[in-house]
Amino acid sequence: MLRKDLLRVSRAGGGYRPEFVGRERRPLAAKVLGTFEAHVGERRAALTDALDALEAESDDFKLVRGLAALVERECTFETRATVPPPRVRRAAFEAAEAVGVAGESDRERAVGRAAERLGVEPETVDADLYADRDVNEVLVDADVRFDPDALLEQYDLSLAQTALFDATEVRVRSVDPKALVSAVKRLRLMYELRRTDDGRELVVTGPDALFRRTRRYGTAFARLLRTAAGTAEWRLEATIDDRGTERTMTLSEADVTVPGVEPVVEPDFDSGVEADFAGRFRGLDLDWTLVREPEPLATGTRVMIPDFAFEYDHADFRLYFEVMGFWTPEYVEKKLDQLANVEDVDLLVAVDESLGVGEEIAARDHRVLTYTGTVRVKDVVDVLREYEADLVAEATAELPESFAPADDVVGLDELAARHDVSESAVEDGPFPDHEVVGRTLVRPAVLERLREEIESGMSLSAVEERLDAYGIDDASATLSALGYRVEWEGLGGGTIREKGASDGDDGGGFDGGDDA
Repeated sequence: MLRKDLLRVSRAGGGYRPEFVGRERRPLAAKVLGTFEAHVGERRAALTDALDALEAESDDFKLVRGLAALVERECTFETRATVPPPRVRRAAFEAAEAVGVAGESDRERAVGRAAERLGVEPETVDADLYADRDVNEVLVDADVRFDPDALLEQYDLSLAQTALFDATEVRVRSVDPKALVSAVKRLRLMYELRRTDDGRELVVTGPDALFRRTRRYGTAFARLLRTAAGTAEWRLEATIDDRGTERTMTLSEADVTVPGVEPVVEPDFDSGVEADFAGRFRGLDLDWTLVREPEPLATGTRVMIPDFAFEYDHADFRLYFEVMGFWTPEYVEKKLDQLANVEDVDLLVAVDESLGVGEEIAARDHRVLTYTGTVRVKDVVDVLREYEADLVAEATAELPESFAPADDVVGLDELAARHDVSESAVEDGPFPDHEVVGRTLVRPAVLERLREEIESGMSLSAVEERLDAYGIDDASATLSALGYRVEWEGLGGGTIREKGASDGDDGGGFDGGDDA
């Protein structure tokens, strides 16, 4: 999937069609790949400059950015420093405070003093001071799985997935309907199978379309497309809410394929308890990924394969999860023997209360939950939250003292992704150069320009176009920050009004208050 600001669609004839790429774009894809390969060992700033130059010479900067975003996800960047940068900054700032930096000579004295304290050369202090900033990270691996053709295929798939973020209903036909139904159930989507003249159609809907659309549903629709595109013959129609206007998007195997990737087959569950838990957990919007039957763990001379593992999205951490739901004495004896000898990992065990072995497992230094009938997802999430709090605290300790991204507008999610942490680790800032508007950082100068461009009486759709031009997609929070509200006109749109202002209307229709 791509960021929404990189979406390229055509609305010709009232339709909604992603602007897919053809083989004529192969040279551009090759240039993007070559740019990354040529900058291995160099700072991200140099790579960014090279990509900016490529954008300048291209006729479609969004396409260049989209291709680059897909390649960058496959690359590895790292901070290269002799001394951890936070430690260098602490020593440098303390030295600067003691010296009282007023000029270049004072700065050199402060750097020398910090270097002496750290046991390194002054040049090392200069080099390491901000080595962990995004622009100074070093590209260490650009060995991606795409060649130019596969990159274009992946781009088309990602573009279509992004378009589905605004879908309110998806209708799919496939030669493998079983795989689609399995995927829909796994994604916890609402669906029905409808008979048609030439077979059956799977109809998938979101939650009350216009009123309660969530990021989880947009992501789930995108994943469903990947399942459909992994089959030989398929057709998908989606109803898209295009800023209050319903449009239809139609896709087929002629438009989108999954590049060189075999469909992932989910292992069969050992019990209904496991299947039920997996389905309910995957319906949550958490920073944890559930993995079915991860790699084996050593248990003395044998191995055990846990039922699940929870992988934290923002750190290299995995919590294994085993469900004990069988009651035969042989099973219990075997499982207890495995748990007594399993290698040193973080392991959570859900035990059927009827087994009566919870305390015995806890004595083996494993976390234990008991259940009757079904495993309570809330109990598991509470355990994950404990781990997450510690992981966020560790990540926060390594973050800069304040955040000053070069962007005029940047979402907290994007800022967190750049530092490879969760949003909760960065949301408290501080942000010396930006204002927090909803979940977006916006420079005050941008807000001032918007105040000049937006005025009471404009249509909501016109205002959203202005906001889109600046890369702002949270209209509600932005309008509130600028002192406006939306006077709704049915479900299709609205008019911008100053807060507290009255246009003499009796209140016909309904008023969204401060919400946009």
